Amino acid sequence: MSFIEIDTDKCQRDRICGLECPGKLIVFPEKDSYPTAVENAEEFCIHCGHCVAVCPHGALTLEDTGPESLSSIIPDILPDQNQIDHFLRTRRSTRTFKKTALSRQQLEELIDIARYAPTGSNKQQVYWLIIEDQAKIQHLAGLVIDWMRMLLAQSQDEALNRRYGRLVEAWDQGIDRILRRAPHVIMAHSPGDVFGAGTDCVISLAYLELAAYSRGLGACWAGWLNTAATYHPTLQEALGLPEGHVPHGALMIGYPVYKYHRIPQREPARIIWA
Repeated sequence: MSFIEIDTDKCQRDRICGLECPGKLIVFPEKDSYPTAVENAEEFCIHCGHCVAVCPHGALTLEDTGPESLSSIIPDILPDQNQIDHFLRTRRSTRTFKKTALSRQQLEELIDIARYAPTGSNKQQVYWLIIEDQAKIQHLAGLVIDWMRMLLAQSQDEALNRRYGRLVEAWDQGIDRILRRAPHVIMAHSPGDVFGAGTDCVISLAYLELAAYSRGLGACWAGWLNTAATYHPTLQEALGLPEGHVPHGALMIGYPVYKYHRIPQREPARIIWA
C-alpha cells in the first residue's frame, strides 16, 4: 500500500488535503493533478489524520487509515457558544468527595476523552496511572507529608515553613489536605526524554477534568503530590512509574459532596496587545 491512496472517482481535486497538511506533504504537481505525497513523506508525517478527516468527499486514505475508519462529526450535537462559556465558567475544583468509587469503565471513559487532547507534533506520549485503592491513596498522601517534614527540618524560608507547617499540622490532626481522601487519583506521566511532554500531559489532564465535570464528577489538581513526586525518591518508588518516566500532573477524582450555585468572581484578564 502506498503512503496515500486517492479514490479518483470521489476526489474533486479541490486541494483541501494539501492545504491542511501541517507538513505540506501533499502536493498537486499540475493544475488538474490528483494529490500525491512528496518524497520521503513517511519520514516527516506526524499522522495527525487531518488529510483524511478534512476531505469532504472521503477520497483519501493515509496508509491504513481511510475515511470509513473515522467517526463522523455531528454538528447538531455540538454545544453552542453560550453553552460552552457557561460550562467553562461553572467548573469548580472539588475538595470534598463522596466515598463512592467510580467503576473502571467510568475511569476508562475519562481517559478515552483525554487522549483527544492536542499534543506537540501529535507525539501522543501521554501515559496514565490510575490509583483506585483508597489505602494506597492515603499512603501516598502520607509520603508527601513525610517529604514536607524533611523540608521543614532543613528550610530557613519562613513563608514555606508556614505553608508546609499548616499542611503537616492538619495531617497530624487527621485532616488530609494533600489528596482530600478522594476515591481516585489519576496521574499523567511520560518518558523523561520526550520534549514538551510535560505540557502535553497537563493539557490532557485539563481535558480529563472537563470530561469529569460533564459527567457530574468533581476533580481537583493534586499539585502537592506531583511536586513531591518530582523530588522525593520514596514517593517515586511508591508510584511505580515505568523506568525513565516522570510525572507531570495529577487529579483527584470522585463524586462531589456539595453543589455550587453561583460563579465566583475572577480578576480581569491581563492582556498585552502586540
